[in-house]
Amino acid sequence: MEDSAAVAGLLWDRWLPAGVRKLIAEALPQGEPDARALAVWLAGVHDVGKATPAFACQVDLLADAMRDQGLEMRSVRALGPDRRVAPHGLAGQVLLGEWLEERHGWASARTGQFTVVVGGHHGVPPEHGQIKALYEHEELLRTPGAGSRVWRQVQTELLDACAEQFGVAERLGQWRQVRLPQPVQVLLTALVIVSDWIASNPDLFPYFPDGASRGDQERLAAAWQGLDLPEPWRAEELDRSAQELFTSRFELPAGAEIRPVQDAAVELAREMETPGLMVVEAPMGEGKTEAALAVAEIFAARSGAGGVFFALPTMATGNAMFPRLLDWLDRLPGVAGSRHSVHLAHSKAALNEDFAGLMARTGGVAAVGVDEAAPASRQRPEERHRAGGELVAHAWLRGRKRAMLASFVAGTIDQLLFAGLKSRHLALRHLAVAGKVVVIDEAHAYDTYMSVYLDRVLSWLGAYRVPVVVLSATLPASRRRELVAAYSGRNEAVAGETGAAAADAYPLLTAVAPGGGPLVRRPQASARSSEVRVEPLADGLDVLADRLENELIDGGCVLVIRNTVRRVLETARALRDRFGAENVTVAHSCFVDLDRAGKDKELLRLFGPPEKTDARPSGRHIVVASQVAEQSLDVDFDLLVSDLCPVDLLLQRMGRLHRHWRGPGQQERPERLRTPRCLVAGADWTADVPAPVRGSVAVYGQHALLRSAAVLLPHLEGGSRRPVRLPADISTLVQEAYGEAPVGPDHWQEAMKTAGERFERHRDDQAERAAVFRLGDVGKPERPLFGWVAAGVGDTDDTPTGRAQVRDSRDSLEVVVVQRRGDGSLATLPWLEADGKGRRRAGLELPQDATPTRFAARTAASCGLRLPLQFSGETMDRAIEELEQLYLPNWQGKNSPWLSDHLILALDEDCQTHLAGFVLSYSPSDGLEVTRDADD
Repeated sequence: MEDSAAVAGLLWDRWLPAGVRKLIAEALPQGEPDARALAVWLAGVHDVGKATPAFACQVDLLADAMRDQGLEMRSVRALGPDRRVAPHGLAGQVLLGEWLEERHGWASARTGQFTVVVGGHHGVPPEHGQIKALYEHEELLRTPGAGSRVWRQVQTELLDACAEQFGVAERLGQWRQVRLPQPVQVLLTALVIVSDWIASNPDLFPYFPDGASRGDQERLAAAWQGLDLPEPWRAEELDRSAQELFTSRFELPAGAEIRPVQDAAVELAREMETPGLMVVEAPMGEGKTEAALAVAEIFAARSGAGGVFFALPTMATGNAMFPRLLDWLDRLPGVAGSRHSVHLAHSKAALNEDFAGLMARTGGVAAVGVDEAAPASRQRPEERHRAGGELVAHAWLRGRKRAMLASFVAGTIDQLLFAGLKSRHLALRHLAVAGKVVVIDEAHAYDTYMSVYLDRVLSWLGAYRVPVVVLSATLPASRRRELVAAYSGRNEAVAGETGAAAADAYPLLTAVAPGGGPLVRRPQASARSSEVRVEPLADGLDVLADRLENELIDGGCVLVIRNTVRRVLETARALRDRFGAENVTVAHSCFVDLDRAGKDKELLRLFGPPEKTDARPSGRHIVVASQVAEQSLDVDFDLLVSDLCPVDLLLQRMGRLHRHWRGPGQQERPERLRTPRCLVAGADWTADVPAPVRGSVAVYGQHALLRSAAVLLPHLEGGSRRPVRLPADISTLVQEAYGEAPVGPDHWQEAMKTAGERFERHRDDQAERAAVFRLGDVGKPERPLFGWVAAGVGDTDDTPTGRAQVRDSRDSLEVVVVQRRGDGSLATLPWLEADGKGRRRAGLELPQDATPTRFAARTAASCGLRLPLQFSGETMDRAIEELEQLYLPNWQGKNSPWLSDHLILALDEDCQTHLAGFVLSYSPSDGLEVTRDADD
């Protein structure tokens, strides 16, 4: 009890962000002194439920010693399954409630908001039915008969002693009138959980410490030093102009001026009386990421946030953001020269070179479930600090349920959406985001299913007064209103003020404080603008090849984006036949992780900004890609060919066209490609109503594709077509495509109505399914969190199964790809490049009768691959059964944590294999190709 309380005090003083402390303090009469005392006291009493027969009977030797003192209890066997009715957290909640009523005169209706912290300290607040069932088995709390009085006396003495020891005895009378908001209940629960975990770590608090009589303070100081937990960021708002702020934080070219959007974002952040939600809508390439970080710094200084979480759509975008976050932190006052925790939050973070480098340099104490971290007792402090540097991937904060508690985090949007999913230890996720500024990138990329979770999370973030920055290049007005309504707690009609005020303004900044009205700013677009000529292109491989042969007669670089991997590979084969394999590059999602990272690096090397590359192909080159080229990659092409897709995504794709200036008037581009053009394929444009190809309909749905075609029609038709003006036309096109007004010619309307009805049914189905496990809205103050995560999903994690809870995606299989040689031995893939230290990764032996070396195992794990949807549903079971035939005991458990529990896909020497009725072929140039097995 003393250890947990002492740890809670240290966490409050040295680790908890100021904004979190302030939110808790505002609920109590004497502010922060009351709040700290409450947190310490609840941590101290959280295990009082162990002083019951139901718990104490478990060890005979100890139970007998208690019986000798009059604490009678039945044996474990005699109590039987009824013991499950009284888990010690719930028992402690009941005992504490009784004590508050009987000893301090509290009304029973007021105790639950405090006692639920004790009841929920193992991750799940009790439900009303569980509480009722325990009251019906009082013998589990106190043995009936004469022993009952002794049990009650001991329980009362313990609680009395805690009240005195932890300084709340004189405060409980005044606290009877307190109404604890539910967000405060959540934060206190999370703080008690963290305190309990730290105090329960025997490496920090040994049961039998060295030395005869180490004092309590010395013991606590040694434990805190061993934990070595970095303190939160304490941002300070500096009196600098926006230009000066950006110049000092980011690498700007000499003499470069910041963009109007960036300047306006900083000014709006400073104008807001209370930090809240800011939605930044601006074209691609306008520096929205840098604007978000600058606003985050201002919001953190004003709100007391202790860090930043940057949420991105995919692991690839998270990996791309992580080094940018580190670069920003290196220039940030209050971070440089001090220790702060950073984390990359997705399931393959350990394979990221930047994050792996931090982990390799950083020490700290391990806890249960933390891989590859030596306990502090076996690690010299000087090693930790010498290696730790300024930014540390702290070992204790690498745990599955603790990673988001680091101060600075880049990760996938899933990590944020999990805060809206009923799951065990949800309070920890809320504590993690409650202490940060949250940045949500690519907000347009999330469908209805994900938006159901995002909106609920935003409502809780608003209740925690967490500053949020939302970024999007193409956000429908209806979605903007929903975001504002969710965060502000005001209904959508009121939030609709933003839409009325903004109309088709673009760029656009919308800000709102929790519970407040919206503010709107309309900065000018930067001087960067372009006119993209858009024209339809008949769908056919020969048609495409003929057209490109004509366009590239003087050379040039073309990006062809297809909506499915199958179309990418079919297109690449046809273009290689015409232009040569050396002039065609493929990029899509079905590459193993190392190859995918290599592809991104190669694309940036060849087609990145002029100042960062001198390797741009001088002749003809064509990149055929899937949606991986839509976002996050700063690549630049002379000509774009795209399958028809939703208009906001098409505009994103256009952002890869003439993205940078290449000489005055684009003179460094081939003459016929100096005007930006986008050829839209993937549909039969000659039909009465355009007919998108089947694969595109499967990905996006007929409704979105037809509305996209309809709003593009004035830009596609005949000689009168006008170019798409970027950024001027972005908002108009997006609002029309996602609005409710009819678009397109009259003879399209019947087909569009049918597609719209199908879309509405699908959207309603998504919302209904997402709501099953979605967290409830913020309850009224004083209402206890009883049943907060009832009927939830249990434990969840950033795994395919976990992500499927917050994304509307079918389960898919993830495998580790290796090669089986002719002699039957296994090895890593033969073409892998050396790592950053020059170590060979290709063809490393993976022994089947022994544990692979750590480096070989990590290299193999870096070749993870998610199998396509052909392997979902019933086919998945067959595939798993076949893959499990290659089960290697020496690769499991602690023998090889990198490979344990992974399914291994072994390719033959020709890089092929058969699986569940399909032939799988893989190459480093084309990735995975799946075809039906003719013999199956």
